[in-house]
Amino acid sequence: MSPCAPTPHRTHTGWQIRALMLLMVLFTAIPVRAARDELRIALLPIIDSFPYHVAQQEHLFEKAGIRVDGLFVSSAVNRDQLMQSGEIDGMLNELMTTANFNRHESRVKIAAVIRAADDAHPLFRILGAPGSTLRHPADLADIPIGISRNTIIEYVTDRLLQHAGIPENAIRKASVPSIPERYQLLLQGRLQAATLPDPLAQSAMASGAVLLIDDRAIAGLSLSVLSFTNDALSEKRPVIQRFLSAWNLAVQHINATPEAYRALLIEKIRIPANVQADYRIPPFAYRQVPSQAQWQDVMTWMTARRLLDHPIDFHTSVAPDLLDEPGAPSRP
Repeated sequence: MSPCAPTPHRTHTGWQIRALMLLMVLFTAIPVRAARDELRIALLPIIDSFPYHVAQQEHLFEKAGIRVDGLFVSSAVNRDQLMQSGEIDGMLNELMTTANFNRHESRVKIAAVIRAADDAHPLFRILGAPGSTLRHPADLADIPIGISRNTIIEYVTDRLLQHAGIPENAIRKASVPSIPERYQLLLQGRLQAATLPDPLAQSAMASGAVLLIDDRAIAGLSLSVLSFTNDALSEKRPVIQRFLSAWNLAVQHINATPEAYRALLIEKIRIPANVQADYRIPPFAYRQVPSQAQWQDVMTWMTARRLLDHPIDFHTSVAPDLLDEPGAPSRP
């Protein structure tokens, strides 16, 4: 046998190496395809996240051919850290959060409204402490109100006080970033007034807190939204579209028969025990994006407070076309 001719052993070894290399290529490719069909969304354990739970329970994401990993975080700070580090594709947030991320360049865009205050379902309420002599919005002049600074809580508080006719120089605020702490301080009378989100505000009222005004008075200004990174919108646009279709199908189910999901609500969302029986599941926004007027009002507030150097253009921060692409059902 020629010394240059391959021996049976060498031939067998070469086949094994080639087979191993083929398997490595196949297994390396699988996660890439999975990642392209997967979305990582940061959510908060609040009522606004409820369509996600309904969609998971009814396998709507699975039926849409996508995987959605909902990452539940304890605070907006944790959520923003995940977004800053590039660990998520999207998040539940507010208009001012999107604006903050886009202050230097467009990084994220709003794809949908989750909830908006309407005539029957507020998102936020300004309450007086139990036993308080405060009875009317005008009574809040020169009264420190517990809020979280530079957030939707402060924005809504300002707009409500302006609506009530309280002059700027009579508006007082006390910074209490933690919502549970703000709730407790109000009930203990250590805060004379505070702005709280539902359903925690309803729980405070059931414990004796006094309703002074809520954002039904400025319906249309307080919104929660879903935002996605520009990278995700570029690389996973069809996946995000299928996600929004599944989300909106869950919204239709909730809005049509809300009581059918009460058990799931109590299991997944932090509803205080003293209002669980009476809490009305609110309607969720169906196929909506913020209007330019809503965005502009937030820009006016943020620039007046010097949270932004200049207003950010609506079109760099909102992606209305996701709901109008071919194959998507028309908006109501």
